[in-house]
Amino acid sequence: MSNFPLSYPESYSPEDIQQILQIALARKAEGEELTRQQLWEIASELEIDSQSLQAAEQDWFERKAVQEKREAFNLYRRSQFKQRLTKYLIINIFLLSFNIAIAGTITWSIYILLFWGLSIALNGWKAYQTQGEEYERAFQRWDFQNEVKRTFATFWEKLQKSWQV
Repeated sequence: MSNFPLSYPESYSPEDIQQILQIALARKAEGEELTRQQLWEIASELEIDSQSLQAAEQDWFERKAVQEKREAFNLYRRSQFKQRLTKYLIINIFLLSFNIAIAGTITWSIYILLFWGLSIALNGWKAYQTQGEEYERAFQRWDFQNEVKRTFATFWEKLQKSWQV
């Protein structure tokens, strides 16, 4: 006996319709991409007005841009963490070796290893944390700094071009 209903419902919620259409479009377009023209034709067949589709497309485009920025931010944070971790390992291997060479055993270098290790562990946790208020603040700060850098770079290029004329 199947767990599926014996008859289909007479009506669907908007969320159900969206999910069903997403599945159908995914099956239809498996392995191929749909063009923007095809998107507009599908919307027309579904009687979606052009303003709604254009607003939805703009919203999707903005969300995609933010998602790409978040992915770049996550990569940046993780690469920063990897650099710190590498520096920690190199320096602490040197200090442990130096401590063993001088004292014949590990004495004072273990304290540096442990306290710095705690800091590195916290940095690693932050680098791989992608939700929460602190993450949002860090992302907003990083995004703002990148916008300032891009604005300054654009200004500098225009200034250099004007000097060359």
